[in-house]
Amino acid sequence: MDSTDSVDVRDPRTPSSTTTFSPGASKSRWWAWLVLLVIVAGVIWYYRGRSAEADAAAAGGKGPAGAAGMGAAGGFVVPVVVATATKGDLPVFLNGLGNVTAFNTVTVRSRVDGQIVKINFTEGQYVKEGDSLVEIDPRPYQVQLEQAQGQLAKDQAQLRDVQVDYERFKLLFQEGVIPKQQLDTQQAQVGTFEGAIKADNATIDNARLLITYSHITAPISGRVGLRLVDMGNMVHATDTNGLLVITQLQPIATLFSLPQDQLPQVMARMKKGAPISVEAYDRDNATKLATGKLLTIDNQIDTTTGTYKLKAVFDNAKNELFPNQFVNVHLLVDTKKSVVLVPTTAILRGPQGTYVFAVGSDNKVKIHIVSLAETNGNITGVASGLNAGDVVVTDGQDKLQEGSKVEPRQSSVPNAPGDKNASANANSPFASPAGGPAR
Repeated sequence: MDSTDSVDVRDPRTPSSTTTFSPGASKSRWWAWLVLLVIVAGVIWYYRGRSAEADAAAAGGKGPAGAAGMGAAGGFVVPVVVATATKGDLPVFLNGLGNVTAFNTVTVRSRVDGQIVKINFTEGQYVKEGDSLVEIDPRPYQVQLEQAQGQLAKDQAQLRDVQVDYERFKLLFQEGVIPKQQLDTQQAQVGTFEGAIKADNATIDNARLLITYSHITAPISGRVGLRLVDMGNMVHATDTNGLLVITQLQPIATLFSLPQDQLPQVMARMKKGAPISVEAYDRDNATKLATGKLLTIDNQIDTTTGTYKLKAVFDNAKNELFPNQFVNVHLLVDTKKSVVLVPTTAILRGPQGTYVFAVGSDNKVKIHIVSLAETNGNITGVASGLNAGDVVVTDGQDKLQEGSKVEPRQSSVPNAPGDKNASANANSPFASPAGGPAR
């Protein structure tokens, strides 16, 4: 069959219909599809170019590629936040979690039985040692006192009587009128009444003591808690519940724990003899509440947690701390002198170690390998690799590489917790007014 001849194909369902296929028509369709694919590829390439151009304009703010927005290394100008490294002292703190405890806590109880007739305090009141708190009806003990005094008077009268008889019997015995046995009996009666008088005096002292106990006073100075018993109730010396609780808030103590690996540092610091400063921060570890000193270390390590307990004392003059309050404790163990200080956010870590991006006078960044002296919260001391006055990038490092050109926005180096040179850091040339970044 000739290649140019047409072929008739009949549909078996419609015998009368015929379909004609031409090889020339198939080739025309193939070229049409090819042209369509070329057009689609051109449209995709065009829109991708426009998108890249828009990204470049947003990053460099200078327009399309090849314009002034290009850096020396072929990248766009990157906006970053920078800070100037300063030199100063960096305090070294050990951080632990602790709870505030009252320096002394006393549950005031009655030492006598009786009815409460007067309450001389209000809940939450600050009392001093010796202040009257509660009065219990003292009349039963006053009656006991009067009875004891009466018995004493009676025994004293009888003692005088037997003493007179005893003196008389001694004369009669010397004259041989009475036997020795009668004289000894009379002497024994004198001793009996002398012993009764001593017992009467003790009974009187006990009654007076019970009267004293019926006037309950504050055993320590501190803050009164909630009243546990109301006026008019009967109380007993054997009651398990007290009348009130007094907590001593000035001074106040804090118990906290540190890992056992840090014990040598604390012991070495204590051997120097100088008081060790302790700072208490709130639950968020953002606001310093009070400053005190380390009082003592526990005598053993908790084997279940691998930590040891420490106790610090605070003056608490303004009642910043409250019993059972949760605090973050910072224990000062050392101070690094004259180190280069940079924000902790400037420190990066990679295969080559710790490094920072330093900004040169031409606004190009350079990688500086640094060794760290100590990190204290949001500030880090650099031992080597950086000098005071160097400008380092603190935000935006993820877009940088060696030689990238940047648009710096300057900020100040934050102050370390407890840094005595806080005012010096605040005078950094990049410190901005009103807390915002300087430009």
